[in-house]
Amino acid sequence: AILLATAKILYKLRNQIPGQVKFIFQPAEEGAPNGEEGGAELMVKEGVLKNPDVDAIFGLHINSQTTVGNVYVRPEGIMAAVNEFRIDLKGVQTHGSTPWTGKDPIVAASQMINSIQTIVSRSMPLTKAAAVVTIGSIHGGVRSNIIPEDLYMLGTIRTLDNGMKKLVLKRLEEVVHNIAEANGVEAKITYMVSYPITFNEPNLYEKMLPTLKRVNGESNVHYMDAITGAEDFSFFQEKIPGMYFFIGGTKKGVDLSTSAPHHTPDFYVDDSALATGVRSMTSLALDYIFEN
Repeated sequence: AILLATAKILYKLRNQIPGQVKFIFQPAEEGAPNGEEGGAELMVKEGVLKNPDVDAIFGLHINSQTTVGNVYVRPEGIMAAVNEFRIDLKGVQTHGSTPWTGKDPIVAASQMINSIQTIVSRSMPLTKAAAVVTIGSIHGGVRSNIIPEDLYMLGTIRTLDNGMKKLVLKRLEEVVHNIAEANGVEAKITYMVSYPITFNEPNLYEKMLPTLKRVNGESNVHYMDAITGAEDFSFFQEKIPGMYFFIGGTKKGVDLSTSAPHHTPDFYVDDSALATGVRSMTSLALDYIFEN
């Protein structure tokens, strides 16, 4: 709705605008069905940023747990990169009463889970940016007295700096394969879902921040902490400079502690938030074109 209203306003001004504006109505923002391509990544592959070439891109997200009229933004990493992974371990099945006759993937997995947590706490320069590595699922074995042949774990990596992302991936490979070798089991890491960092290009941020302050009021534009959730708007920002920000969605006067979060049945956004979005997006597009 915000983008459509922005398009209608700018269309009426088209003869006064010394440039072109492309409006991207993106499907599958929350991800395509399993096994399918979709969202921003597929749109980039299909040429959405070409014909005409796009020089800069702006996007926003409504936040139902902040108050209408407020804008939240930061330079550089605003939302994390995500790399989901699967670790498969293969040992030698044996009876639990004689573990020395087999190769135990469960013991190896337990050592890996503990050691994976040291990747962030002992290998990352945490004064630079945050990082998170989580194992969220483990599957192996069917009986209490049988050491299974195989096991798999599922996990996620969240990073806000590309250098740290590369280091986390490198250390994950080292930890998993070295522990596997020490336990005599085979290990394979498969990377699945992968989103880049939602990265607000610093020069674009500095240039356009005054626009957000001018049209929304300086006291209503806030520097925000980075979020370790991910956003596939980042696929656009991988190709061209971009700026992504959040706007408040809860009606003024409402206790924010009672506001339902996103992805819940009680999610609600006050309609007055749309005006903040339209005002911001329209002004960003116009100011960028006239300044460039």
